[in-house]
Amino acid sequence: MSAIDFTTPSHSGANPFPPELLLAICAHVYCAGIPPLQPSLDPLFVSDHGIPTSLPSSLPPANWPEHVVRKTLLSLSLTNRAWHEAAKPWLWRKVEVRMPRSWLSLIDAVLGGEDDEAAEEQVAIVVGQTLKEAENAVLAARNILGEQADPESAEKLHQTILATLGGPGGPIPLELLSPPASREPSPRRVRAKSKSPVRWKVMRSINDAFQAVLGRDEVGVYVPIPEDPSPGRYLRHLDFNHFRTIGMRRSVEEGVNSRFVTGGRLEAILKEMPNLTTFGATEYMDGALTLPVLKELFLRGSTSRGRRSRGRTPDSADSDEEEKERLRYCKELEAVDFTGCVSAVFVQALTEFVNTYLTPAADAEDDSAAGRRSRDNTHVLHGLERLGFYGAKSLAPTVLHQFILACPSLTHLDLSCTRITPELLASLGGSSLRLHSLSLGRCVRLTGESICDFFITAKAVRDVRELSLYGDATFPCPLSEDEVREFLSRAPCITSGKLRYLDLSSARLTREVLLDVCPAQPHLRSLGLSHIPQLPLDAISEFVKTKAPGLEVLTLAGTSPELGYAQVRVPLRAASLALHAKIIRPLCSAPVSFSLSAPVTAPVQPPTRLRVIELSPALLGGLGAGAGTWRVVKSKGGRGWYVDVASGWVTSPTHVDSQKSRGQGQSGDHLRRDLPRDHHLRVEMERLSDANGNVNSGVGWHARKMEILHGQGLLGREDGLYGAVSFAYQG
Repeated sequence: MSAIDFTTPSHSGANPFPPELLLAICAHVYCAGIPPLQPSLDPLFVSDHGIPTSLPSSLPPANWPEHVVRKTLLSLSLTNRAWHEAAKPWLWRKVEVRMPRSWLSLIDAVLGGEDDEAAEEQVAIVVGQTLKEAENAVLAARNILGEQADPESAEKLHQTILATLGGPGGPIPLELLSPPASREPSPRRVRAKSKSPVRWKVMRSINDAFQAVLGRDEVGVYVPIPEDPSPGRYLRHLDFNHFRTIGMRRSVEEGVNSRFVTGGRLEAILKEMPNLTTFGATEYMDGALTLPVLKELFLRGSTSRGRRSRGRTPDSADSDEEEKERLRYCKELEAVDFTGCVSAVFVQALTEFVNTYLTPAADAEDDSAAGRRSRDNTHVLHGLERLGFYGAKSLAPTVLHQFILACPSLTHLDLSCTRITPELLASLGGSSLRLHSLSLGRCVRLTGESICDFFITAKAVRDVRELSLYGDATFPCPLSEDEVREFLSRAPCITSGKLRYLDLSSARLTREVLLDVCPAQPHLRSLGLSHIPQLPLDAISEFVKTKAPGLEVLTLAGTSPELGYAQVRVPLRAASLALHAKIIRPLCSAPVSFSLSAPVTAPVQPPTRLRVIELSPALLGGLGAGAGTWRVVKSKGGRGWYVDVASGWVTSPTHVDSQKSRGQGQSGDHLRRDLPRDHHLRVEMERLSDANGNVNSGVGWHARKMEILHGQGLLGREDGLYGAVSFAYQG
């Protein structure tokens, strides 16, 4: 059977395939670039190594790189009009702002320019096009019903619609109902008084007018809401993770007074994105996060409720009601990442937003009717599921607490390096949250008692699968030895044995607590035990071997007296020998067996899956070129890892066929320890080692920042500024 060419139009000029099929193909192309729910933990290699697989595979990669997906969709959109209409929603679905010029191009594409007159002309064009398309649909429907649709009836319908739209009290000004070329220039027109409606209102007004006219004529024809030609309605994802202005040779004055990402521009473009659900900000543009921008982000959706302001004039009341009506037709945000946002503009805007919309009024504590109305009028962000405030140290604890408590649907929460206090944990303990991923690393105001009580008693964290309590020598984990013992023995998220990621760096762990108190963690894939100088290597090795055999990544930076810590001076050579003798050899090497009489069996596998160990820079320097298949991989920052380049998750047709023959489908695990020298994954890993730190910002293991935008949590992968925070920064 010959292959079908979906890109070849028929001889008649029309595409022979239905639009739904083309749209489904483009959807599959887009979904091929979405990271899987079960990642491989390794960096994403962008070379062409085969078709993405559903297994947690590093090679072929589990998903296509972003540029491959966009190039494929762009090629499809250039084929013909049918493919263009099918690919356009997916090309615009996710937008990552990288350079200032691309940001300005995005504004032009979505807004059609910032000039008021140009915007009004565009609305007029939209009105004319939608009127024509809707009239054609009505006339075609009348023909189907057996009625004659002559030119006179078409003109009569047109005039009736225009009278409904532009008559007394009509929703659209009369000047917009005439074609732009036929208008007479009027120099006396005052631009400040021009109130051209936004496109969403134009579309809905045209639809309402058609339904009213057809209802009066008793014609049983329904006309759907016309589609907005602006691409803003397709955008679901907008982030500034890769946005940079460094290297543009701009003066300090230009950087202050001539910003690219301003609050006005960001607010205007957000108003054209009614279906936006994911937003990511960084420190390079947090000066644009003004109060109107935050209102545009969070006061969306049909469940939003607003409290009336005092002392409003009738005009402001009407405008507020119109804004509320527009926001009700927008989708609520599902994921927001404010990593590193510390500017005074953002802090002041979020403080004012919380005090105005999220904080109950002073009389909201009583049970009177006024108190109940005040509580009902306070906003609740029901749609927000994933929230990140990593490094937002400038936010006051009360503001941060109130904002988080207004999000009852959170599943992923990153509060590392913030000033939250035990009061927030106490409030979350009585909330209805059900968190799956939580990061509380380096929260200097938390106490060990509050953390211990929270994880033992709170229902909100019983189902946590990824947990970070990271601390270092500067800001250690506040848990005492007794609190660590109680936490590991009683916290439901620990005793369930379902954790996949755990970081207890700088906690007061001892041999007895680790081996006798801590329960088994068979699902654990990444474990952080850095900055624990007194913890011996043999205790760590015994714990991994007996209680966490599925562990793949282990961090030991600043840990163990055998590696030169705990005020014990150990030569680098002795530390390297201890690492291989007590960690790598017993955990990563198969036991040796030899027999002349025993039958040939499958090779014995190592007792664990450990293949990546994070170490301090000094110890990595002492390891040199490594030993055997173990090599040193350094990030752009201060972190580095000792990696077994011959180990990794791979997928081969032979393995998939064998899984199917055993009735396991494609869900079997396949971690190889013996990759040959010419294997693509081993070649890529050795290339990272040879780069000596000159690698992408997304290269690394055991992330210290939670992946928010896609919902992968602490096992997710990121690049750009988010990747640097996850894998490069020491703190």
